[in-house]
Amino acid sequence: MPDSTLNNDYNFERFFNLSPVILCIAGYDGYFKKINPALPNLLGYSQEELMQVPIDDFIHEDDRKTTSSSRENVKNNIPIFNFTNRYVSKTGESVWLSWTSISEEENQLIYGVAQDITQLKKLEEERNILLLNLTRLNADIKKFTYMVSHDLRSPVNNVISIFGLLDLAKIKDEETREYVEFLNTSNLEMKQTLDLYIDALRTDRNINEEIEFLNLDTTLSSVKNTINELIKNSKAQFKVDFSKLTHLNFSKFFLQSIFLNLISNSLKFSSPNRGLIITISSHQLGDELQVIFRDNGVGFDMEKIGGNVFKLHRKFSNNSQSKGIGLYLVRNHMESLGGKIEVNSEIDVGTTFVLTFAPIL
Repeated sequence: MPDSTLNNDYNFERFFNLSPVILCIAGYDGYFKKINPALPNLLGYSQEELMQVPIDDFIHEDDRKTTSSSRENVKNNIPIFNFTNRYVSKTGESVWLSWTSISEEENQLIYGVAQDITQLKKLEEERNILLLNLTRLNADIKKFTYMVSHDLRSPVNNVISIFGLLDLAKIKDEETREYVEFLNTSNLEMKQTLDLYIDALRTDRNINEEIEFLNLDTTLSSVKNTINELIKNSKAQFKVDFSKLTHLNFSKFFLQSIFLNLISNSLKFSSPNRGLIITISSHQLGDELQVIFRDNGVGFDMEKIGGNVFKLHRKFSNNSQSKGIGLYLVRNHMESLGGKIEVNSEIDVGTTFVLTFAPIL
């Protein structure tokens, strides 16, 4: 077929009129000069109605300002791509269109191509509403869980206090004394689990913790006091050296939580073949401030588990006491304030955690 046939007005008109995509030519004066049937079919107006009234009259009032600004850009020879606005149909419904337009300054014309994206916008809106509802539901669940966990701590602490008043030496029956000791240990473990869940929820809620100048030895002593019974029962030996770095600028709550979880981790995974030794030291290497926790517990296989140690609810032993929360919290606390935690472990040798704190002024 000759080129002259392809380029004649007849073929152009057929292409223009048969296109399912909206094609139009508008003047700089703000009126349509030529439109294909796709636009009248979509909006419900006749071609004459669309061409006799300013284009802005068909545009949703909330989109007229952005449309006018976009139109000025096109007049200044800046093409637009995927510009979206709403037109109002004859029945009053909003129709979303995505436009691509260029100008011809010589004849003061704007050539536009548009696609109806109304259905896509509806799906997007439904998705956003669903996400909003899910977010609210998730927040409500977290709030409820936090309240339940928090409210349970009070009676648990009361029971712990009662056990503290008991003189086990006065219980003559050995079996009864063992039951009482078991209940006490179970109650302490319950308190620890509640504390972990509350800490996890607090962390997930992005609580903004105040930075303080903290004494490492004081922080450690405070943490050890909260789990004094567990430490006594484990007969763990502590070797502590904070002489090279005595203080840190950090969140008090976060640091206490980190110390608590790392010590608890060592207590849970102590070796039955030897007495537990927990070594804690601090160092300053240039700008890096480090606290190192080391134990001689059961350890774990780094090749199999190394990458999952700090993930939520990931366990690296069959220990029934493990909840898979503590180390997740430690990592979150460290990273939230610009620090990091690294681990090295060997089966039946022990585990080392290196905490590197970001300098916080």
